[in-house]
Amino acid sequence: MKPVLGPDTTVVSTQNGIPWWYFQGFGGQWDGLRLERMDPKGVISAAIEARRVVGSIVYFSTEITAPGVIQHIEGNRISIGEPGGERSDRCRRIAEALVASGLRCPITTHLRQEIWVKVLGNASLNPVSALTRATLGQMLRDPGVSQVIRNIMQEVEAVSHKLGMELPISIDQRMAGAEKVGEHRTSMLQDLEAGRPMELEALVGSVVELGEKVGVPMPHTRAVYSCVKLLAQSRDSAGR
Repeated sequence: MKPVLGPDTTVVSTQNGIPWWYFQGFGGQWDGLRLERMDPKGVISAAIEARRVVGSIVYFSTEITAPGVIQHIEGNRISIGEPGGERSDRCRRIAEALVASGLRCPITTHLRQEIWVKVLGNASLNPVSALTRATLGQMLRDPGVSQVIRNIMQEVEAVSHKLGMELPISIDQRMAGAEKVGEHRTSMLQDLEAGRPMELEALVGSVVELGEKVGVPMPHTRAVYSCVKLLAQSRDSAGR
């Protein structure tokens, strides 16, 4: 990375899950905490200084229909923000470039809280869809499956509260929003069906790891995580 990082180079971290930079400059007892599943051996944080980071949260659905071909399904928003919450000139300039390309790009001053809203869905809807092969609408209309999803969301919310985060929406609102998307197959289900590696550690394993570190039991999340992990191993073994 060093050759492409100039004195004022900004790095926009666009990823699902809890980003590797999340606890850099966090303050308090969790300041500097590193999640092994997101930044193994600290390689990323050692290569990219915290001051360079602008975080982002992506809100659109796509599918890889062929090598190098991306089908855009719905949504066009990518929120960006400084980890510390300030409104910066560099965020404004990045947003202007993205808006000029046809995207919506609001600048958020509550980036860390909004990340948890996305994590609520990533850690629950994605792995359950891999196990059930169901769309968002199918899962959330099923009473038993929707309860499993709610249980996981409650555990994820408990971890966020342990970190002092107050989420801007409720679990009911998060589930209703996902149901409105309809018959969409999550990215993890798409990866499973296509034989690609699933983002299991980034979307679910990292949250389980964080729960362990902050002392929040996550039995429902851990159970689904373990099942999907075995599913991936079985699929890969069969493929070989």
